[in-house]
Order: sequence, then structure tokens, then C-alpha cells
Amino acid sequence: MSRSRNVSPELMPVLSRGKHRSPKSGACFMEYASWLAGERWSDHPTCTHQAVASLARMVNDCSSDAARGELVELIPSVIGLVGTDPRIGVLVAVRAASAALPIASEGRQRALAAGILRCDEILAVSGDASVGEAREQIAEALRLTPGATDWAHAFLAASGPLNPRSTALMTDAIIRTSVVGIAEACVNDQDVRLRALLVSVIDDATKRLASPARPSMAHRALSHADGT
Repeated sequence: MSRSRNVSPELMPVLSRGKHRSPKSGACFMEYASWLAGERWSDHPTCTHQAVASLARMVNDCSSDAARGELVELIPSVIGLVGTDPRIGVLVAVRAASAALPIASEGRQRALAAGILRCDEILAVSGDASVGEAREQIAEALRLTPGATDWAHAFLAASGPLNPRSTALMTDAIIRTSVVGIAEACVNDQDVRLRALLVSVIDDATKRLASPARPSMAHRALSHADGT
């Protein structure tokens, strides 16, 4: 059972890279989430879907020290994002790869293009009309990277069909490659892009996993801006 936290700000964990033994030594994004949720201290808490948690850990570790603290306000939004929807991992991977593909290095572009083509195959046979937006994201990302897309089509044609049991491993690899691809891209706003990706993934997961009464990140941001 979750326990409420009532501590002074100076005693709260500070976000930093990697795993930590206790809140006194700092916290990564998901360790902080486990602490707020009243769970056992862990960077793999049960309060958040594993794909969302994987992306959050990567964004935490790949953000600059100066920008990482800005992620704290997002932590409560991942608590309670749990469920058995089999498409969540694929949708997180698609969102991440679509953000990374246009700016990642050539090698990562090829890997990501192959990955989201596999994701598109999964979504195409899902029979779920609500995945149309994700498939549009895939199409646009591939359109922007024609060289990587051509390579990926040829690679997959020689690789044979995807083993369904490897889907979770594949989507996690896509998530990790995407975040690193953004962090190491030749752009000047890596931190902004990483935070925006995390916000988008939280919103996507909230729509599928959270109760109707739980507002989306976009709604909360607008409410905050309006002072409501």
C-alpha cells in the first residue's frame, strides 16, 4: 500500500544519474517515483509501466546536470501508469524513435528505422483503430530519413519475421537507442527534446492506462500557465 510523504524540501532526494542506494545519496527519476509512491526503494518500481519507466530512466541519465532538476515536476505523473495493454511498449518505442530518427547519427537511424518498421507491422495487425496516430508518426519519421528507410527495408526483407516473444526486448532497445541518439545528436537543444519526449510519452500512457479523472500532462501544463 502506498504511503503519503510529508517531508521538508531539504530532505527530499536530488535527481542525479544512475542508481542510488538510498534517498540520502540522490535519486534517479524512477527511484524518486518509488519513494513518492511509498514503494520499496528501486529504479524498477511497480507503480509505472516498464516501457514508460525505461524511457524515464534513460532521459534522467542522458539529460545534462543543469536540466535534470526540471524533470522532478513530471515524476508524480508516472505513478499509477500501470496496466496490461500490450501496445504500450510499442507505442513508447514509436514515440521515441520518431523523435530521434531525424537527428540521430546514421548508424542509429538505420537501427531505429528497422525498429519502427517492425513496430508498424505489429500495429497494423493489432486491429486497434486508436493506433492510427502512432502509424502516422512512423510514416513521417521514415519519410524524413529515406536513406535509413531503404536500408531498413532491405535488412528486414533478409531477416525474416519477428518473433513475438522478442517484442519487449526490441521495444526496449528502440527506447534506449532513441534517447541516446537524441542526447548525442548535433543539435543545441538536446535537453529540451528529451524532456518533450518524456512529456509526450507520459501523455500517451495516461490516455491508455490512467483513469478518466486523471488529467494529461498537456492539460496540467495549460492549467499551470493559466494559474488554475
